[in-house]
Amino acid sequence: MTILNGIEPRGTHHCETTTLGVLLRHEGLDLSEPMLFGLGSGLSFVYWESRAMAFPFLGGRVKPFELTRNLTARLGLTLRVAETTSRRKAWDNAAASIDAGRPVGLQLDCHHLDYFTTKVHFGGHVVAMYGYDEHDVHLIDTAGQGGAVRTGRESLAAARAERGPMTARNRSFTITLPERVPRWQDQIVPAIRECARTFLTPPIGNLGCRGIDKASLRIPKWRLPEEDLRRIAFLMEKGGTGGALFRALYRDFLGECAELVDDPAISTAHTLFTEAAAGWTEVAALVAETRLAEAGAILHELSIVEKNAMMALSQ
Repeated sequence: MTILNGIEPRGTHHCETTTLGVLLRHEGLDLSEPMLFGLGSGLSFVYWESRAMAFPFLGGRVKPFELTRNLTARLGLTLRVAETTSRRKAWDNAAASIDAGRPVGLQLDCHHLDYFTTKVHFGGHVVAMYGYDEHDVHLIDTAGQGGAVRTGRESLAAARAERGPMTARNRSFTITLPERVPRWQDQIVPAIRECARTFLTPPIGNLGCRGIDKASLRIPKWRLPEEDLRRIAFLMEKGGTGGALFRALYRDFLGECAELVDDPAISTAHTLFTEAAAGWTEVAALVAETRLAEAGAILHELSIVEKNAMMALSQ
């Protein structure tokens, strides 16, 4: 059995920031989950529906692994990524990091993990591996999935090798810090500005503030079973989003930033995202109750609130 010492769950909500926290704390950089999310310019919005999907998808963050790339590049950290089509090589890549005394991040499809009670396919899930024995692997996942958990080596191999939307080829990654710990405080404003400008000028109408407005028009027209509506609402509020489709995380990020950066735009945006977070939670409740016209009306208001917040931050 090989288990790294000093690895602990922190009661976090989102899988990628949970894993980033584990890897960075091991390197000596301890940041809150909202700060990790914000420095990685993690907030976004996407509305997507197609005949191939069981029900429409509402996402509140950038695509999987983009947050990690953003954060490490912005802070000048060394991100080493390994991918392979070989299950044996994939295991060797991950185990080698543990054997060298460093936790490793893994991107996989959570459907196969033994401890997941809700069996849904999601290929963008991320966990931190910190140990293994002959049969099991020791992982850190979100608080909602149990924090410090174990899964069988075969189930992990299947999860990492799964192909489909948002999956990666047995991706594993490690992060190392430079000799001088970066002044992450200096990167707050660039991270905020980049997130805001991307949100305000998305390449297609399904994204950003335009996407929220589009969703406000589409949701009242949904003709979905009540079970699917409840599942959509659950994913918005409880599906590793930190509540309010990631708006609660970004609200808390801006709250921390307001104490570090003397800029009225940040305080203004924090107030607006406090309003937005409450609105998204209300939208999820209305969707669960099949009150779709009311949900659409609030979403239209939220598109304006978030546009105003991001316009302030883009300056």
